[in-house]
Amino acid sequence: MLEVKGVSVSYGKSRIVNKVSFAVDSTEKLAILGRNGVGKTTLLKSLIGLLPLQTGAVCLDKVDLTAMKAYERAQSGIAYVPQGREIIPNLTVKENLELGALSHTKEIKPRLEEVFDYFPILPEHLHRKGGVLSGGQQQQLAIARALMSHPKALLLDEPTEGIQPNVVAEIGNILKRIHQAMQIPIVIVEQNLKFAKKLADRFIVIQKGEIVAAGATEELSDEVILRYLTV
Repeated sequence: MLEVKGVSVSYGKSRIVNKVSFAVDSTEKLAILGRNGVGKTTLLKSLIGLLPLQTGAVCLDKVDLTAMKAYERAQSGIAYVPQGREIIPNLTVKENLELGALSHTKEIKPRLEEVFDYFPILPEHLHRKGGVLSGGQQQQLAIARALMSHPKALLLDEPTEGIQPNVVAEIGNILKRIHQAMQIPIVIVEQNLKFAKKLADRFIVIQKGEIVAAGATEELSDEVILRYLTV
């Protein structure tokens, strides 16, 4: 289980995330929703250790990660797929994937075979540089790179951004397969409401850094959508 307890994050004197708490167990996929600029990406970055917490705690499988640095949290089992994918453009697909496993295992080949089962398009491009792939291919590579660590929790920031609808649907199906096979908490920050509703079991809505609505995704009401998500 991934537990977030009273997390607050500030930039200077500006409080961006304010005492956010939630928990996601291995049977769940959680969508974090909200308009641009409400603190969603800041929250994810604080969970993986890229931003310091002002208050609160982050625990994974009852292990307190709060005092750990980002690389220690990654080694403890949190995998992160950043907004914009951040593929290393001058490394090949294979090298990008190997990078995801280096601090976790020397058994690279079995990990590659596992991710290729989810992403059969990647072996076709194994020796191409990551920077020449399409947006959809880069997103699949970014998720596959995160899986190379055999994570205990998977966090994704805007995984559908800038991707064609048919690839979006494919990524949604792959994430469902990953969750079913690996039985790990999955947390996605997402602007694509249709995608989020189809993938996630539960949702939270963030407004001005605070949770203002939460529940089962199937119960996400038009009132909540109109009040907090419609631009």
